[in-house]
Amino acid sequence: MLAGCSSGSGGLFGLGGADDGAASGAVADSVIGAGSVKVALVLPLSAQGGAGATAQSLRNAAELAISEFNEPDIQILVRDDRGSEAGAREATRAAIGQGAELVLGPLFSASTAAAGSVARQQGRPVISFSTDSNVAQPGVYLLSFLPETEVDRIIRFASQRGRRSFAALIPDNAYGQVVRAAFQETVAATGGRVVAIESYAADRSNLPQAVQRIAASAGRADALFLPDNADTLPSIAQYLRAAGVDTGRVKLLGTSLWNDQRALAAPGLQGGWFAAPDGAGFNAFAQRYRAKYGAEPARIASLTYDAVSLAAALVRTQGSQRFSTAVLTNRAGFAGADGVFRFNTNGTNDRALAVLEVRQNAAVTVSAAPRELR
Repeated sequence: MLAGCSSGSGGLFGLGGADDGAASGAVADSVIGAGSVKVALVLPLSAQGGAGATAQSLRNAAELAISEFNEPDIQILVRDDRGSEAGAREATRAAIGQGAELVLGPLFSASTAAAGSVARQQGRPVISFSTDSNVAQPGVYLLSFLPETEVDRIIRFASQRGRRSFAALIPDNAYGQVVRAAFQETVAATGGRVVAIESYAADRSNLPQAVQRIAASAGRADALFLPDNADTLPSIAQYLRAAGVDTGRVKLLGTSLWNDQRALAAPGLQGGWFAAPDGAGFNAFAQRYRAKYGAEPARIASLTYDAVSLAAALVRTQGSQRFSTAVLTNRAGFAGADGVFRFNTNGTNDRALAVLEVRQNAAVTVSAAPRELR
């Protein structure tokens, strides 16, 4: 089961989808594969902006998975949810009516909740790509990269390396609320102490003042947690240096949002640690994707590749129990393009993550992702 979804080879937190703006015309239904077991793939293919382009990349990755798996006995029913709750309900209901035994997607949190309500009534499990753990529940599993898992990994690693006193500078948004709670919980669980937490507005209007406040507390900390992306991190690093924070003594910590060349090139972040999936598997996937489609995949396209590969492997090996709760929540987990993962009974997931260090404008692995989950 651990290798079950190996066929041989960010920023979507809390988004509700296109309900906040009109979507373009619905994309026609399509089918990938010709197997006997039907699986739905529900994506915002006609949603406006980047969502539609990301959805197309996820669809391509599903097609790649089918082409690489040796004679898969599955048929993917691709359905457009238009990036809306109503669309997700309609798409899920239609796919199940056509015989889908499993629903892959949707992408957004509100759409996932809507699809899950339909699928659970019909006894069909959902494997969603949302990063919002609030929509996880028994039967609605999240395959995405959850912020809580990344926070747990980086704080535990820092603790193992002797860091005991933690400060944090956190954005005041939905993502920030989740990582703040996970930060406090993990620091307490490792026997450390939180000496200070400061937040700043989502528009970063008060960022300099927030950095000044956290800098004043840095003398009592030996680690500073900065869970933000490359749009903000270089400015934070610059403000910290101007405030005289010694990042040689106070270790900077982050999440996978750091894994962006703009952040890696920031002088003030050199030597910092962050948690992220091991990049080797994704890089290999991306190379094959580029060869087939002549374009770069969305970073989360590997999620549909893994989901489709997992479905095909379970159909081949697990018989009539292929999508049962016991099979999907097997504690040994599964191996995918982004490493080892498993679904928990409450719908969240555990992932094996690496810890990387920012070194000479690059990310260098200092703690490899485990090959199995404990």
